[in-house]
Amino acid sequence: MNDSVSQTEPRATPRRPVWREVVYIVGVYLAYSTVRNHFGSAGGAPGHANGIAFGHAIDVIDLERNLRLFFEQNVQSWYLSLPAHGFIQVWNIFYGTAHFVLTAVALVWLFLRDPERYPRWRNTLAFTTLLALIGFAAFSLMPPRLLDRDVAHYGPPTQQHFGFVDTLEEFPTFWSFDSGGLKKVSNQYAAMPSLHMGWSTWSALVLFPLVRRRWARILVALYPVATFSCIVLTANHFWLDAVMGLVTLGFAYLLGSQITEFWKRRETAAVSVG
Repeated sequence: MNDSVSQTEPRATPRRPVWREVVYIVGVYLAYSTVRNHFGSAGGAPGHANGIAFGHAIDVIDLERNLRLFFEQNVQSWYLSLPAHGFIQVWNIFYGTAHFVLTAVALVWLFLRDPERYPRWRNTLAFTTLLALIGFAAFSLMPPRLLDRDVAHYGPPTQQHFGFVDTLEEFPTFWSFDSGGLKKVSNQYAAMPSLHMGWSTWSALVLFPLVRRRWARILVALYPVATFSCIVLTANHFWLDAVMGLVTLGFAYLLGSQITEFWKRRETAAVSVG
């Protein structure tokens, strides 16, 4: 009787070897870094990529204006007028750290706590990252914070300044895109789609089922909202970049799910044959 019961009980999903996961994740990230940094500020003839990225930024602004939704500069200007400039340095630090730290924490936690969901969401993260490379390569985009710096070089003689503040330069913290080795390897024009938005939403979707306390779930749900606020307040992205980040995540989930189901069917077939 015990044998018959055990045959009907679902088997626990085996945890994948850690070394294989590390190789997979590192491989995806190296591909991402190589392609991302090859285009835009880190690739192409001097000034060439800058001019293309500037032109694309003007196109995005024109589209947002036609939609009557070009609000980023007004929002940033209002926020920086708050006492202590709204402690904008906190958002600078958030922009440079949470993007990587919380995504890594979510991935490791998922691997340890929920091996059943892990393959689908790991694949989703990988496809989100790789699909974003298409945008970075095909649509080099200057972030709002750099527009006024380069308008004299790439804009028409009648072009007015946009009024965006480069918070990383005006309110420096312990890191900057324009310092040391980071300036040489970082592609500041890899802005469309926003992986900050894609990764933060991915992290929230991964972590929400893993946390039980109400306050923790609220914080997890607010993380993408905080990320959107951050990228607008620091003028690192247009809101349209964030929307495309979510669209990229959606397509990545579909692809990740298909790949996951494909490998499940292969494993099931292999077990049946064995």
